[in-house]
Amino acid sequence: MAYQTVTMRRMDSPYPVPAVFDRRAWPMDGRLDYWTAADGWRLRRYRLGSGRRGRLLLLGGRGDMIEKYLEVVHHWAERGWAVTSFDWRGQGGSGRTTGDPLCGHIDDFAQWIDDLNAFATDWRAEGDGPAAIVGHSMGGHLLLRALAEGMARPDAAVTVAPMMGLHTAPLPLWLAGGIARAMCAVGFAERQAWTQQEESERQRRMRQKRLTHDPDRYADELWWRDHGRDIALGPPSWNWVSQALQSTRALAQGEGLAGIDVPLLILAAQADRLVSTPAIRRIARRIPGARLHVYGKEAAHEILRELDPVRLDALRRIDGFLDEVAPR
Repeated sequence: MAYQTVTMRRMDSPYPVPAVFDRRAWPMDGRLDYWTAADGWRLRRYRLGSGRRGRLLLLGGRGDMIEKYLEVVHHWAERGWAVTSFDWRGQGGSGRTTGDPLCGHIDDFAQWIDDLNAFATDWRAEGDGPAAIVGHSMGGHLLLRALAEGMARPDAAVTVAPMMGLHTAPLPLWLAGGIARAMCAVGFAERQAWTQQEESERQRRMRQKRLTHDPDRYADELWWRDHGRDIALGPPSWNWVSQALQSTRALAQGEGLAGIDVPLLILAAQADRLVSTPAIRRIARRIPGARLHVYGKEAAHEILRELDPVRLDALRRIDGFLDEVAPR
């Protein structure tokens, strides 16, 4: 039976506020390079940390790039992990799959599963010690799907606001899926599914509130996009929307979740406006031994990029969980 904590309304993190970290600069001792898939596609990769604690693989979400998570990469590297992160095929610094450089497109989520399995195999071969994988949003969904489909087992897994269902309100889920399929059928599969306007302060503020309560960390993302236009990404394609709905539905309806035997911690936000928290709760109950913690209105979708009371609490929970289930 899954273990579930109560929704948290208030917190005082035992973690001291860390020394100032420059979120707009690459740590001096990291390594940025490329990993090549079997079909020749190059995925941009970043590695940092000694590895005396073990190995940790960080999977970003849809539209993310490595730069957004340098702060948590640095945190885990400081704790002794050899941290690796990469940009998914078609986003960040890993190229594009359509002629529109701002459109987040994939033909089939299975391609990302293949990339993850192959990448993780090489990653595991790079060193010894406990191996942990942390996935945010779409990265959390792809991690759970890969595990349900027989991915080589890490010692521990953490998903943060995993995409186990899309938040499609005010449209019902069935109607959102029907629209996506219809748009693909009429030839718009590789077109942006919606516009992402950020010209005005009001538009930026609206998008920020869906992601994080922290305007400074949100501004960091805009800064990286402005200073590296080749890594910037906008809305997903209609086919991405269709694939996301199909993949989350298939995972929820399949039998693979019950076979996941990896120690698993799930963090979610009750007020998440991008992914479905009720779907996360249902999935958590089906994974043997999974631990779930749901934050209240103090957290938005990007829990690891939230204001420090939430962010540091999440790091404390993740670090405590990894120390328990994947000791040195």
